[in-house]
Amino acid sequence: MKVAQWKMETPVGIFHLVASGRGLRGLYWKEQAAPYAESLAQPGEEIAMLARAVHQLEEYLEGARRVFELPLDPVGTDFQRQVWAELAKIPYGETRSYRDIARAIHNEKAMRAVGAANGKNPISIIVPCHRVIGANGTLTGYAGGLGSKTKLLELERRGLSLVDLHG
Repeated sequence: MKVAQWKMETPVGIFHLVASGRGLRGLYWKEQAAPYAESLAQPGEEIAMLARAVHQLEEYLEGARRVFELPLDPVGTDFQRQVWAELAKIPYGETRSYRDIARAIHNEKAMRAVGAANGKNPISIIVPCHRVIGANGTLTGYAGGLGSKTKLLELERRGLSLVDLHG
């Protein structure tokens, strides 16, 4: 499958976005290895998908977008995709624990597996793994770092614009 990628610099970090003709396949932090770096496509549907994703991310970081309207095409196991689908249901400005997600997928004993699937989420921010916290309310690991996770949660809780805060 052909994919295209785009590098995006933001107030919270540098992202590598990857899209197929079916949808957004990845939004990776600079520190993560984007697995599709060798598979660049000629301009086409993939490029249009990246442009839509970049525009919506800019709106989100400006505090003007709460819900993303993009087709997604993540690659993962059935269990991972089940967890990611549940993450996508967490409302803007709210958080859930790993236990909450495990309960929501009707597998309460799978908290560690939920945590592992959360860590493998290939579409950060849009599939909001930053909204998952520890059972006691503490911030837990995040691919973009805890500082970025804190900024994203503050953006959502306070309705701030990270663009204004950064500039």
